[in-house]
Amino acid sequence: MFGRVVFAIGVFLALSAVSYGQVKVIISGGFAPAYREVVPEFERTTGISVTTASGASQGTGPDTIGAMLRRGETADLVILNRQGLAELTAEGKIVAGTDVDLAETLIGIAVRSGSPKPDISTVEAFRQTLLRAKTVAVPGSAAAGFAEVLRRLGITTEIEVKIPSRGTESVAMVARGGAQLSIQPVSEILHMPGVEFGGTLPAELQHRSVYAAAIVVGSKQAEACRRLIAFLSSEVAAAAIRSSGMELSRVR
Repeated sequence: MFGRVVFAIGVFLALSAVSYGQVKVIISGGFAPAYREVVPEFERTTGISVTTASGASQGTGPDTIGAMLRRGETADLVILNRQGLAELTAEGKIVAGTDVDLAETLIGIAVRSGSPKPDISTVEAFRQTLLRAKTVAVPGSAAAGFAEVLRRLGITTEIEVKIPSRGTESVAMVARGGAQLSIQPVSEILHMPGVEFGGTLPAELQHRSVYAAAIVVGSKQAEACRRLIAFLSSEVAAAAIRSSGMELSRVR
């Protein structure tokens, strides 16, 4: 009997070692709404504790995910757009072969709550909307793409572009009246206070922003990270992904 008890305890401890852990995630804004909705279910069903920090996918400021990792902030897993992930991979910050696309979203516009929704149904209509707006907020991660849009439209010098580091702040600028529009991923606009979703950019100017997860070099929680990635890319998370304004990634 004693032997069986010892064996049972040994099995329990072994299972606990596999099933329990703690994962630190740094995530950018685009995938954050869906992530925050489903992570409690992941913790409940796996026993793995998840702590979360926030950073921008790209940009030159101190609160980008890259800047956080470079100054020594620890993390096991990052979730950000593909362009930002490529930068981290080039710097040797990501474990090769661990990256998985989770979801993608179109680029849209936000307007202040109660404001008329502008016409952006065609390229010319969008151009005229920008010219009337005069001041547009764009998060750092989308700044380069928007600069190219302005160049293609021939209005590079006609628009004042405000570039905060985070998507939440560009939306907040619109809510406060500091900018007439913000241009950013749809998932960063929906459900934000003080603004309304004004539609997506015309197809000719559109860009799909893909968000992916990957394990950070030096993580001691690789297995727990893989389980979290698998959960976030599963059908369990699909409803939250769609309700946040994203689509399931085409490459899974």
